[in-house]
Amino acid sequence: MGSKLYVGGLPYSATQAELTDLFPAHGTVESANVISDKFTGQSRGFGFVEMSSGEEAQAAISALNSTEFGGRTLTVNEAKPQAPRMGGGGGDFGGDKRRSRF
Repeated sequence: MGSKLYVGGLPYSATQAELTDLFPAHGTVESANVISDKFTGQSRGFGFVEMSSGEEAQAAISALNSTEFGGRTLTVNEAKPQAPRMGGGGGDFGGDKRRSRF
């Protein structure tokens, strides 16, 4: 099983290929993904890279954290699991505010 890394501080012009190209010197890259805004498609300035082992992930963190890429300083660390999101629901959608709801 691989180790997933968070990579922050990416330039907004960064591509998935550029992100992938940063890591092979430190081990085998299983996957790389630059996170984009769902409406504009522009990079949000961070992404995730999955390395094939924990040792390779630690080597990448040691080598790349706080280095410069595209004029910005990278933050590379172990990715934390995504917190569960609570479903929508609730809310007042308007209507006659004078009516009682009981």
